Amino acid sequence: MNSVQIFYGLEELPPGLGATAVTIGNFDGVHQGHQHVLAQLTGEAARRGVRSVVVTFDPHPAFLHRPEAVPQLLTGLDEKLSRLASFSDESSGIDAVLVLKYTAELAAHTAEAFVQKYFVQALQAAAVVVGHDVRFGRGNSGDFSTMTQLGQANGFAVVGVEDFDATGPDGRQLSARCSSTAIRAALAEGDVAAAAVMLGRPHAVVGEVVHGEARGRELGFPTANISRDSEGMIPADGVYAGWLTDTHGQRWPAAISVGSNPTFEGVARVVEAHVIDREQDSVEDFNLYGQRMRVEFVQRLRGMVAYEGVEKLIAQMREDVDQTRQILRTAGTPITQ
Repeated sequence: MNSVQIFYGLEELPPGLGATAVTIGNFDGVHQGHQHVLAQLTGEAARRGVRSVVVTFDPHPAFLHRPEAVPQLLTGLDEKLSRLASFSDESSGIDAVLVLKYTAELAAHTAEAFVQKYFVQALQAAAVVVGHDVRFGRGNSGDFSTMTQLGQANGFAVVGVEDFDATGPDGRQLSARCSSTAIRAALAEGDVAAAAVMLGRPHAVVGEVVHGEARGRELGFPTANISRDSEGMIPADGVYAGWLTDTHGQRWPAAISVGSNPTFEGVARVVEAHVIDREQDSVEDFNLYGQRMRVEFVQRLRGMVAYEGVEKLIAQMREDVDQTRQILRTAGTPITQ
């Protein structure tokens, strides 16, 4: 895999970058629809013998334009850049990512000024690869037709990419087009399996392991509690089968709880993962506290239920662990280290 260069602003672009093939977008989640665009981008760059560059924004434009209705992001910036950097197809991987700080000044550029400044002058675009629903420039005034006209005026080709429709494991097409919005809707319903199909991988929440109320340990199911400032949209309340992975790639099977435990009063909404099938009975044996961990959601087991007494809750938790073990085995991944 080629080494991807990350540039934070035009001032970091090297003078000898040369001609490029460019795409632009928020790329929240770097889902299969995005990957479809990236494959077209790298293919176009390979055919033309130029470098492939992804232009993206930080923060998400909604933080400026719609602060009262910012969507729950599927990935933080670091996760997004990691996903973009790891992308590769039959041709090659991405050569560079240009992260533009999304400010009122940037948003004020007309469509023509934006293309001239970033695509023509800075990136020397030979080709621009975008979906037919692309919008850019002040007030989203620029669309695919605008981009085509600007390409003709400035000497770059415009390659339109059709929507990508994800197909489930059973071969049936999902009802929604593959998009960040559709993935958020699936996660809001707890349908992490559908989200995984559109993402091309299990959805993940990334955050630091912090001390919780230790209720799980008291019940015989110690958990790693993820800090509330974690990155990645938290799915609907419930219990899930999934994985807990550290920054070094060490991965453990886990039964994951999302929400406030209704059996106990006054418990805040949290994400906590109980690692299964280990001899040790304490999460502290892992030395996880303070570490940045990834919680991956494979399948939802059930919603949150208030149980009459601790014994019934413990019995249900044992059943959750058994179901988690079976689901992860069925998924074809060994669950023992």
